[in-house]
Amino acid sequence: MSSSPYTSSATSLELSAQNSPVDGDRLRARDLSCERDGRVLFAGLDFLLPAGTALQVEGANGAGKSTLIRTLIGSTSDYHGDILWRGKAFPGALSAMRSELLYIGHNAGVRRGLSPMENLAWYGAAAEDAMAALDAVGLYGFEDTLCQQLSAGQNRRVALARLYLPGAPQLWILDEPLAALDVAGVESLESCMRGHLQRGGSVLLTSHQPVNIQPLAKVNLADFQPQESHLEAEYGF
Repeated sequence: MSSSPYTSSATSLELSAQNSPVDGDRLRARDLSCERDGRVLFAGLDFLLPAGTALQVEGANGAGKSTLIRTLIGSTSDYHGDILWRGKAFPGALSAMRSELLYIGHNAGVRRGLSPMENLAWYGAAAEDAMAALDAVGLYGFEDTLCQQLSAGQNRRVALARLYLPGAPQLWILDEPLAALDVAGVESLESCMRGHLQRGGSVLLTSHQPVNIQPLAKVNLADFQPQESHLEAEYGF
């Protein structure tokens, strides 16, 4: 993609790869800007997400958090700047990144006509592993109930159970994973993410609430609002 015509007064965010247990840099954005309905949401965003690290994206509703995630997973190409996976730029590197990606968004991606056990089996989980994952997210006893009979929160936990399966992909991109979880659920998920980082995985997540995992860096999209002068030049206001 071409470089962004916008700039940001915010400093770039970088996570140190110094303590990364394996293979260095994974996901990187350089001078990234995104639009929605003709409005620039953020501009000049830089970050580096090495192995063994986590990045929390913050911002008010409408700041562009979900748009950023859709851009990073390749659901939209309406952006300026560069996105790289293992040093290779999108769109060429997109399929390689997706082969190592586990993405959970607001739409849980759960097949409602299947049970939680059947949903995890569809993703290739063995029965024993699926039961352990469902137990970890508090769905013991609901494993054979059709998901269409479960609440929205329970379906969300069915989706999150994928994070507890053995052999989970290296890169997790999670849109508000702590939403609608009780205290025990939050603690369990944080423990799961900490284990993933210790094994050399990477996590990029959005969250309105504190996240108790380390190493964790934060970026607030409010710090990457485009300067007014560039908006005037581009849009004439």
